[in-house]
Amino acid sequence: MTTRRSFLQGAAALPLGTLLPHADGTSPSSAPAQAARDYYAELKLGTFINAAAPYSSLSGSPMWPEVIEAMEYAMTRPARMSELHDAVGRRIAEIGGSEAAMVTAGATSAITLGTAACLTGSDRDLIHRLPDTSGMKDEVIIQKGHRYSYEHAVRNCGVRLVEVETMADVDRAINDGTAMLMFNYSQQERGRISAEQWVEIGRTLGIPTFCDGATMLPPIDNMYMLVSLGFDLLCFSGGKGLRGPYSAGLLMGRPDLVAAARLNSAPNDDAIGRGMKVAKEELLGTMVAVETTAAFNYDTNLAMKRQWVEAIAAEIDKVPEVETLVHYPKGDNHQPQLRITWDESKIRLTPSEAKQRLREGVPVVEVHALSLTDGNLELTAWVLKADQVEIVGRRIREVLEAAS
Repeated sequence: MTTRRSFLQGAAALPLGTLLPHADGTSPSSAPAQAARDYYAELKLGTFINAAAPYSSLSGSPMWPEVIEAMEYAMTRPARMSELHDAVGRRIAEIGGSEAAMVTAGATSAITLGTAACLTGSDRDLIHRLPDTSGMKDEVIIQKGHRYSYEHAVRNCGVRLVEVETMADVDRAINDGTAMLMFNYSQQERGRISAEQWVEIGRTLGIPTFCDGATMLPPIDNMYMLVSLGFDLLCFSGGKGLRGPYSAGLLMGRPDLVAAARLNSAPNDDAIGRGMKVAKEELLGTMVAVETTAAFNYDTNLAMKRQWVEAIAAEIDKVPEVETLVHYPKGDNHQPQLRITWDESKIRLTPSEAKQRLREGVPVVEVHALSLTDGNLELTAWVLKADQVEIVGRRIREVLEAAS
């Protein structure tokens, strides 16, 4: 796994503009062909530069060319969906070092299906009754610091979340109705109980543990690390760091629980996950996304992204009273993030106003959601293209200069 020290040393040795021609690490020859029609223009949709991240609201990441090729292959070839599901799951589990895996309709779908699996097992009667949990274990324990909006995917199954902070709280909370222990890895720093301790609690008491690792990729090393911790179930987003289909995700872990999740999902008609259908194109595309991500050299790519962020910072630093800082958020992927701050008594603009002006200019530039950055103006080069780096730096400089 790349350490911060080795990463920075590698970045310093690489001159700007001499690495990969595209932000996604592909060569010009492997880029998708230009569409004959400009569909967005026909629909009167505005375009933008994504200097934020592969948010779902911004359509995720551009897919690997290999993924597009795999999806086009599947489009014209019928498949027995159960057989394809099985084969793809085996291949992904093999690459990820997990006992079993399945492709889901996004990471949030994986959370719902994994929770359902912990409630019902392979019992068809219980599967048919969800979200009515009468007679089932129906409590899921979660740390107070791990609470987040995506826990709604757990509550979809009709369970009650029980909040804890300390090991003593866990001892008091666990009872005969405890169905699952939920862990949010991206928020691990906000909890008082470590991932290793959480897994050990579940293993000792025979209670399944679920880890949400949706935002932990890339690099693929994070998948290997989370699998090795021993969680019974794990989920990842397929359309962000993996650069697979936007609507896809992964559920990995114990074979019996993954099999139960399959029973709670499509194409089973009387199941809570019936609407969480995964197409054959998404199945094959996600498998290839995992293969391609596992083989990709992220050290080189991250070094390039660091240089791009620093180039943007250098342009913004031309404005007096502005400070920039490149940093790496804890508990997530390794993408370098640029924080931009200024003296608001001299540059009469709040971060929220600056974000809005970047949306109103030409070209439109999207930066991080302020709710995720403690109210600071921040960006990454995660999904930028090489020819957008200079534009982003110039647009932000112009916005700040105009308010000086």
